[in-house]
Amino acid sequence: MREEWEPGQRGIEGEEEGRGKKEMGKKGKGKGGGRAFGTECDVGNKLKKCRSDTKYLATALAMRTECDIALLTVKNEEFWEGVSPVEFGDLPELQDAVTVVGYPIGGDTISVTSGVVSRMEILSYVHGSTELLGLQIDAAINSGNSGGPAFSDKGKCVGIAFQSLKNEDAENIGYVIPTPVIMHFIQDYEKNGAYTGFPILGIEWQKMENPDLRKSMGMRSDQKGVLIKRVEPTASESQVLKPSDVILSFDGVNIANDGPVKFRHGERIAFSYLISQKHTGDDALVKVLRNLEMLEFNIKLGTHKKLIPAHIKGRPPSYYIVAGFVFTAVSVPYLRSEYAQILLHTGSSSLIEDFQLTQRHDEVILANEYGRDYEFDAPVKLLDKFLHAMAQSVDEQLVIVSQVLAANINVGYEEIVNTQVLAFNGKPVKNLKSLASMVESCDEEFQKFDLEYQQIVILWTETAKAATLDISKRTAYLQLCLMI
Repeated sequence: MREEWEPGQRGIEGEEEGRGKKEMGKKGKGKGGGRAFGTECDVGNKLKKCRSDTKYLATALAMRTECDIALLTVKNEEFWEGVSPVEFGDLPELQDAVTVVGYPIGGDTISVTSGVVSRMEILSYVHGSTELLGLQIDAAINSGNSGGPAFSDKGKCVGIAFQSLKNEDAENIGYVIPTPVIMHFIQDYEKNGAYTGFPILGIEWQKMENPDLRKSMGMRSDQKGVLIKRVEPTASESQVLKPSDVILSFDGVNIANDGPVKFRHGERIAFSYLISQKHTGDDALVKVLRNLEMLEFNIKLGTHKKLIPAHIKGRPPSYYIVAGFVFTAVSVPYLRSEYAQILLHTGSSSLIEDFQLTQRHDEVILANEYGRDYEFDAPVKLLDKFLHAMAQSVDEQLVIVSQVLAANINVGYEEIVNTQVLAFNGKPVKNLKSLASMVESCDEEFQKFDLEYQQIVILWTETAKAATLDISKRTAYLQLCLMI
């Protein structure tokens, strides 16, 4: 298996530079004691201070795609000379003034824009495919602003600019990662020496607004909550929570029939906010109604295995080649690169809805390059699995034939693309590693790949091995290496 892009894919960028927009915090004075924060896409290996032409080597201490934040350090003490630490402020109120500082397109010098906080809610973090607390502001945020601090009128940092709404019907709608998310990232790193992530409750739920639905579940008129549709099999809560349970409260906070909980001064926010305030390994008290009985469960929260992972730690997808058949495991980065355009039309609340409207700064959305023929090429079943399928084990992957490279042995198979591999020689394919292992150890005369839609691929084993070596040489691929 290779950990590189497939043929024809866009290459990985090389060295990047950051500027003073990452100078958002400092702790201590010893060697390596400084800290700088920025959005992950902005992270390069060299930094420059504002109004300086000197580059300094930076080391990433922690990076996490899901919250789009990276923590850097610069060991050269000269970098920190004359730098004052920025103080983080509290979560601002609606209509509070905010100023965004950065280096957007249109010039080379520092840019300052101002506006107000216009909304505060759980947002889709497009780059990380997660839903966390976010601030909506009307200050201009353009390409290049990512990683820049957002200041209150008291001079305190209230967040980091990271994405904006790009739509013909909207103007000046930008988004900021607020301090609670930033502090969660920092506290997690300080506590564990690494970033462990935001925990989730591994369930799918639906609203309980319909009175007949509530009555059928035995809910009293004074009871409110949400109905569990499914529970992630790989989540620890699958041992206690069940479909048709009604979640009434989380850590003693009552949940409304449409999902929100009380937030600050008469505001409401999605109850996932309560979960995101926790750290991986923390306990949470969940109260449910099951068959007219009130039950309470103390659940240890964690991060869960997704069948199609939202991110792969910044690495390109791995792949495995057999006689020109390129096999890979599906991930959100893969779907984005291959079929960004079709993602715009599916309506996922966690990834795709905001993918339509939001431009991730400092990178080009790949819709224009890969999505023009989405009506003909879009893998509808893959998108359906992304939206609805659940992993049955922690090592399960969705393995597909990504493409078929030209070779004599592949005559008649050329049109197979983005099709799931179900079995090899009658044995189920659990993940990319298991497929590679079965193919490499195959001593049968033929290799049979069972694909979805009842398609099959038959290759003569001896010819397939020779073709694999030939194609590997022609495409400059290196020797196979295992990813897992």
